Order: sequence, then structure tokens, then C-alpha cells
Amino acid sequence: MDNLSEALEKLKLASTDSATDSVESCLDCLLKALANNNTEASVKIQEMGILPLLPTLLNPQSSCTPKVANIIAEVAKNEFMRSTCVEAGLIPPLIQLLNSSDQEVLLQTGRALGNICYDSHEGRSAVDLAGGAQIVAEHIKSLFQNTEPENEKLLTVFCGMLMNYSNDNDSLQAQLINMGVIPTLVKLLGIHSHNTALTEMCLIAFGNLAELESSKEQFASTNIAEELVRLFQKQTEHEKKEMIFEVLAPLAENDLIKLQLVEAGLVECLLDVVAQTVDGEREEDIAQLKTASDLMVLLLLGDESMQKLFEGGKGSVFQRVLSWIPSHNHQLQLAGALAIANFARNDGNCIHMVDTGIVQKLLELLDRHVEEGNVTVQHAALSALRNLAIPVVNKSKMLSAGVADVVLKFLQSEMPPVQFKLLGTLRMLIDTQAEAADQLGTNGKLVERLVEWCEAKDHAGVMGESNRLLSALIRHSKSKEVVRSVIQGGGVKHLVTMATSEHMIMQNEALVALGLIAALDLVAAEKDFVGANLVSVLHKLLSDERSAPEIKYNSMILICAVMGSEPLHKEVQSLAFIDVVSKLRAHENKTVSHQASLTEQRLTAQS
Repeated sequence: MDNLSEALEKLKLASTDSATDSVESCLDCLLKALANNNTEASVKIQEMGILPLLPTLLNPQSSCTPKVANIIAEVAKNEFMRSTCVEAGLIPPLIQLLNSSDQEVLLQTGRALGNICYDSHEGRSAVDLAGGAQIVAEHIKSLFQNTEPENEKLLTVFCGMLMNYSNDNDSLQAQLINMGVIPTLVKLLGIHSHNTALTEMCLIAFGNLAELESSKEQFASTNIAEELVRLFQKQTEHEKKEMIFEVLAPLAENDLIKLQLVEAGLVECLLDVVAQTVDGEREEDIAQLKTASDLMVLLLLGDESMQKLFEGGKGSVFQRVLSWIPSHNHQLQLAGALAIANFARNDGNCIHMVDTGIVQKLLELLDRHVEEGNVTVQHAALSALRNLAIPVVNKSKMLSAGVADVVLKFLQSEMPPVQFKLLGTLRMLIDTQAEAADQLGTNGKLVERLVEWCEAKDHAGVMGESNRLLSALIRHSKSKEVVRSVIQGGGVKHLVTMATSEHMIMQNEALVALGLIAALDLVAAEKDFVGANLVSVLHKLLSDERSAPEIKYNSMILICAVMGSEPLHKEVQSLAFIDVVSKLRAHENKTVSHQASLTEQRLTAQS
């Protein structure tokens, strides 16, 4: 290190004088010391105040310039030196050097700026202020077609510099997108795919930029899908495939790019990865299997890409995905069930799938997971069944296949996501199916669990679905036994609360169910209606101008229905309902105004 101190002293003197030879030998000594022990040499350079001397040495005409830029690049490898480089005023002269035509100057300058920007807010701000990114982007645009090794090296450094400049910084990434770097980088990837270092740098840059929503439109206007699929097909190493996956995942969130990836043949690549890794026990096999199957499911989230792969239920991809469900591998079972849920997004697909026996496969899968209890698989299989149960023609077929019985096996689950899907599946199944609603509504264990979940305040979704299923059991069965079962289970108060929901559809479902309770067994429900303040809830709904016409209509129907109970009748009289109802006779909705007249007559007759 003594040689270094000596060289630094000499450099101090020489920098004021323009003796190139003595400067050059000092710089060589510095580079040697940095190569030997970068951190120690950097500390020494900082202590002796050398950095502020370097701007004068960054002269475009000087032969020393590449070495000075190289020293800055080496020093800036240390985190503690980056803001010091900025404070020493090195950014403006370095940016000036980007206008040089000397390849070595450009290379070392690009390295220096890239290293100063790495994880450094000060570095990035200074480069931004001096307009450095724009110049580098222009260089890449003018050089990208040149495949000479020296030029590829320079392109790699420039891509790395832009990546360090914008990494994890939305506004700087947006700036690069506005400069139009994406189309250039995509072309560059196509031309230089033989160059590993440059390809990797491009992929990392894409990975950064693809996180930004505004980038997706630009990516979609390029042939990125073809380039990435072509590159993927060439790869044999796990790490390289993983890098491409990291770009594909954020890009595939865009529906147009999903379709482009499907058309470029990505699905076939993913199916190959699955086939190669399904029996693998190495960590990388397990990771690749998960990434490939997850990406497959993501591609199916786009309507067009999904329909293209479904091919009327005859598509080879659809058939391959089906074969994942009986697999012994949990990850594949999960992906298979999620894929079915995604294919089941329109009635035509759902009807075809139910007719071709998919329900049985899903039920067998669920049966395997009652004991094994893999929550994600349970959740995915229930999601698929729920979607398949939406078309009216599927409901009775699925009920006959025993779907409700298998779903009820998960009633004891303590996992809210499973509870939520279980409730949704049962609600879809019983819609318009009186017999099934009757059977489930008189199932004491189910009603008890629903009432318990109606109080799951920590899980709004579960609470909402429980209320809706409770109401649906009554509305679709219209059965006195079901009504009695809900009253005995303590469900009435929850339906009254549901009538005050912020969601109109839930309010309405609750009011219709309460109306049926009042019509079918008012005597048994009377005590619960009083305890839950039903009459005052109805008064609020009728008085509230924001209540939808159907809410007002069903509230009046319910008022009429409870008039047969003495305590409820007294409450109706004490709240002066007649004033609220008579105003509604002038309501713009004819059904509401007509019901208001009938209700007023009823209230007047019984007052």
C-alpha cells in the first residue's frame, strides 16, 4: 500500500500539471492496487481526496481518460463510495464522455456510470439530471444491429447501466419506456441471442420494465413473445429457464401478450417442462414444475387465450391439463384444478366439461384431500366445481353426481378460503333446485355451521357467503321444514342483519327469505323477529331515500306479512309506518307505488 500512497501523492501533483506519462503510471498503480484489494484501495483514495481531482483528468482528448473512468468504475463497486463519487462532481464529465466515439472510453464510462447508479439514489438522480440515460439509449439504438464482439461487450455494459439506473424505481423505468427502449431491446435480443452475457442483461432489463403496467402496451407491439419462446426452446440450464420465466410471468398478466405467447408456442414448452420435471426430486425440478404449471394457469386467465386452448374441449392442451388432476403430484393437481376453473368461465365450456365427466375427476381429487388436507388443492377443486355449477342445465347433473355430499365433507375445515369456496359451490348448486335446497336446508350440521360462520367478523367473505347460502336455502326450497330448521339454528337474526348490508343484492335476498319465514311460520319466528328489531330495520329501509325500488317493495311485503303477529303489529303502529308508506304512493316506480297503496290499506285496516 506504500506504493499506492506514493502514487496518490504523485497523482495529486501531476493532475495540476499535464505531464501525461507520470499521470499514466500513477493510474496504472491505482488500477493494480484496486485489483489487489478494492475496498482498502478505495478507502485510501477517499482519504487522500483524490476523487475531486479526477474530473479534470476526464478529458475527451486525453489518452488517460479510459483509465480514469476504469478507476471510477472499480471504486464505485463499493457502496460507501457511490455518493462520494457524486459529491466529487464526477457525473457531468462522465456524461460528457458518452459523446465520445472511442469504444474504450464509452465502455469504461458506461461501467463507471452503471456502478455509481447501482442501488444509489444519489447516483441515479445525478445521472437523471445530466440526461445520461437518454444518451445511452440513443447509443443502444444506433449500435444494436452490429454483432462484432467488441460492440456486443459495449451493448452489454450500456444495457447494464440502464438496468442499474432504473432498477426498482418506477419513475425512472417509466422514463426509459417513454424513450422507447423496449422495442430496441426486443430487436437486440433477437439479433444477439447467441451472446449469453448480453441476452442475460436484456432479460434482467425486461424483468424490471415488465413490472410496470405502462410497459405492457409497448411489449405487446413487439415480437417479444416469439423471441422469448425461441430463446426458451434453446435453453438446457435451469438458471437460464428461470430467468426467462421471470420475464414471462409479469408479461403474461396482459391479455394480448397471453394470446401472443400461446400463438408463439409457449404452452408446448411449458407442457414439456412439466413432463420432464414431474417425477424429479431435485429442488430445481420442483421449482420448474411449479413455475411452468403456474404460468400455464396464468395464460388461461385471458378469455381469448383460454378459448384458443380449449378448442371446443378437443384441444390437446386441454386434454393434457385434464391428466394432471389424477396425478400423484400436489402441484400438478392444483394447477389442473385451477386450469379447469379457468376453462369454466363460460356456459358452453362448463356444459361440455360436465357432459364429459370432469366432475367425477374433481370429486375423486377432493376425496383424496379430505384426509391429506392440502388446502390449496381443496380451494382450487371447489373453485372449479363452483364455476361448473353456474349454468342451470349443469346443476341437477352435478347434484346427481353427488357433488353436494363430497363438498359437505369439508364442513369441518377451519381454513377461510376453503370455507368461502364451499359456501359458494353449495349456493350455486341449489339455485333453482328446490329438492336440493330442501335436503341441505334440513341438514342440522350445515345450518349450525352456517350460523356460526355468519359471525366470522374477521372473514367478511365467509360471513357474506354464509348469509347468502342461509337465505338461498329458504328462497329456493320455500319449505316450512327449512324455515323451521333455520329458526331453530338461530339464523333469523343474521338474515335481519343481512337486510342492512351495503350490497343491494344481499339486502334483497335477505328480505325475500325473511318474507318466506313470515309467510310459512310467523309464530315460530316471532320471538327472533322482535329480538332482532326487524320492524325498526324495515322502517329505516323504507325511510332511506337511497334504498333501491326492490328493497322498498320487499320491505312493504314483509311489513304486511308480520302484521299477523301481535307484538310485531304493535311495533309497526308505534313507528308510524303509515306516514312513510303513504309518501311511497307517489314513487316513480309503478310496482313500488302500487305496493305502497296496498300496504297503506292493510295498515289502515289493522290500526
